Amino acid sequence: MPNPVPRPVLNRAAVVSKPSPVARAALLAYVLLIVYASWYPFSGWRDLGLSPLIFLQHIDLPRYWTKFDAITNIIGYIPLGLLIVYGLYPRVQGWAAFALTTALGLLCSGTMEAVQTYLPSRVSSNLDFYTNAVGCSVGAVLGVLTVRKLLGQSHLYRLRRHWFSPNASQGLVLLALWPLAQIYPQGFLFGLGQLLPILSDWLSELLDMSIDLAGLVRPDADLTPEQYWLSETIITACGMVGAALSLLCVLRRPAPRAALVIAMVGAAIVAKAMASALLFSPDNAFVWITPGAEGGFLIGAIMLAGLAFAPHAAQRRVAALALMLSLLIVNTTPANPYFVATLQTWVQGKFLNFNGAAQFLSLLWPFVALWFLLLPSHKLRRS
Repeated sequence: MPNPVPRPVLNRAAVVSKPSPVARAALLAYVLLIVYASWYPFSGWRDLGLSPLIFLQHIDLPRYWTKFDAITNIIGYIPLGLLIVYGLYPRVQGWAAFALTTALGLLCSGTMEAVQTYLPSRVSSNLDFYTNAVGCSVGAVLGVLTVRKLLGQSHLYRLRRHWFSPNASQGLVLLALWPLAQIYPQGFLFGLGQLLPILSDWLSELLDMSIDLAGLVRPDADLTPEQYWLSETIITACGMVGAALSLLCVLRRPAPRAALVIAMVGAAIVAKAMASALLFSPDNAFVWITPGAEGGFLIGAIMLAGLAFAPHAAQRRVAALALMLSLLIVNTTPANPYFVATLQTWVQGKFLNFNGAAQFLSLLWPFVALWFLLLPSHKLRRS
């Protein structure tokens, strides 16, 4: 009787020691957020003949600074330190990862401050440089202490493999950013990607003339209340359906689909309410709940209930169509006068960096989501 062929032994270390695409995709996204937040609003560049490293030449702290600024800088760079350590794992671990992460954090913070020398609306500061470096170092310590538990064979790792498709890394990062994209003030609930007004302002400043790109494709400059209501309903429904179906595209069959969709939409609503209360006033926390938003939310929920168990290809196509329709309407619908009046009470002040990052998310999220949805279908298939 022939000897049985021995089964290959699974090398547990090889399984544990795989790099995390999610961590690396999240690191890339967070670096882009830092760049946008640090160099926002990207206008008025000038050279005063000063060294870009002039902030390092000052020994004393800036004359005007607050504890709020220092704490915000530290907190803002903690996730960067965490994600760098997670991105380096398993190639670089332990104190080597801490040292390399600290060095990369210093390089990133120094670059942000150096470039701010050429921006009239920003001031490079040695305090910002030091506090950012401290935040990155704190994140590095936390990363070194937690990386094995989170990226090894932990419960979270097994849950990720059980619920999500193997190629869902970029999608998970993208979907985690959707609730945060609601923070920047928008005229419509889930109305992300309002890019034409921004491009119009940039072109107007560049060409020194008034340009309205939305007006070129807008059928009517003035809309009736019923037309505003209809536009808001469509934008809300399409934005919600596009995001939720994008989540369903990366889920495997054992995943609790309804619970995950409700959690993501609920997180977006909470983020919207908290941002409205913080950026404006507590009385405006739910000012965005309008008849159009309510109708769109109801229609979106009905559509999701019907598409929850549709074929994967159908979900992906409907999600892309919903996002494209939302982008079309949100960029061609004039701003609601009431919303414009509300924006006049928005004092950005201390939240300038934060608002720049939030605007970056709100502008680009639907375009990145479309890129993800239009990838070859084999990259999104369920396993």
